[in-house]
Amino acid sequence: MKIYILLFSLFIIGFSSCKKDAATFDPIKQAAADDATIQAYIAANSITAVKDPSGLYYQVVTEGTGDFPTAKSRVTVNYSGKLVNGTVFDSANGYTQTLSTLIKGWQIGLPHIKTGGRIILLVPSALGYGTSSTSGIPANSVLIFTVDLTGFSN
Repeated sequence: MKIYILLFSLFIIGFSSCKKDAATFDPIKQAAADDATIQAYIAANSITAVKDPSGLYYQVVTEGTGDFPTAKSRVTVNYSGKLVNGTVFDSANGYTQTLSTLIKGWQIGLPHIKTGGRIILLVPSALGYGTSSTSGIPANSVLIFTVDLTGFSN
């Protein structure tokens, strides 16, 4: 009987500590912290960026030519992604994917350029990987991408 009480107590303690951790995350505070981080990065790197209502900041370096991609477009890009401390976490040439399957920051940002265009995306954590950590990217990280749109098809 004592073992059941002990196991039940451990279960309750474990469950309540998980619940407490989830309750401490405040998306409004995280968005404000991300915005401050992005603004400091913009100032330190002399970037002229536009803020989208979503919280994404972007700078169109080169607009490109032709039409703009849409959510249904299959885009081909060359890109580099890094954290605000300069750590590169990913890069690729000739990466192809349907725009609607990419992180929200890309879905919002890439339609601002055309084929041959280049854009810098300053992505708040909510439009990146959010509270999840993945492939060398800590949870709640602001992401910086330089993306060249080499082509797309609808």
